[in-house]
Amino acid sequence: MSDTTKAKSSRARKATLWVLLVGVAIGIVFWGGFNTAMEATNTEQFCISCHEMEVNVYEEYTDTIHYTNRTGVRATCPDCHVPKDWVHKVVRKVQATRELYHHVKGDIDTPAKFEAERFRLAQNVWSQMKKTDSRECRNCHEFDAMDYTKQENRSSQGHQDAEDAGLTCIDCHKGIAHKLPMQYDPEQDAPGESVFYTRLDAPHADTETPGAQE
Repeated sequence: MSDTTKAKSSRARKATLWVLLVGVAIGIVFWGGFNTAMEATNTEQFCISCHEMEVNVYEEYTDTIHYTNRTGVRATCPDCHVPKDWVHKVVRKVQATRELYHHVKGDIDTPAKFEAERFRLAQNVWSQMKKTDSRECRNCHEFDAMDYTKQENRSSQGHQDAEDAGLTCIDCHKGIAHKLPMQYDPEQDAPGESVFYTRLDAPHADTETPGAQE
């Protein structure tokens, strides 16, 4: 091999090495920025930075046991609405970009607008939680970790029956952190037989419907 060929080969190897090093550096910077952005948008402060979230769902959440309780353990917005594992978290973040569009449009920027959409929004969340077996709930609540002997009789029996029947948290605990829509009818929400996981149209505003709240 001639000296010229050797020199070209050496330069090619150095160029390849530099390309790899620069690529790794860019990848690290990109990954760090991406992960930082993910974490920054995964806080309660970010969630309620939108006016419609702060004056509607956040205010009602502060009156629930998930906000204040005897143990001092607080479940924040991302604890209940954002998956912990990375893959599902990214999927949820991508899905959430649609919410930016509706935020800019001002679709639910007043209490009246929000109430008009509450039934549809609640069904979306309930349906998703049912599909995931209440995945985010089970970050804190698992049948296997429950000591039924330390629960009140009603709760103990209910949890054991739910476990035996293969039910999930949202089957019995709708309205635990937010007000239920006025169209919610408990008679249509029997555990394991609920109609609310399938999209229902909200009744006409002039029609009286069963309602409930926390």
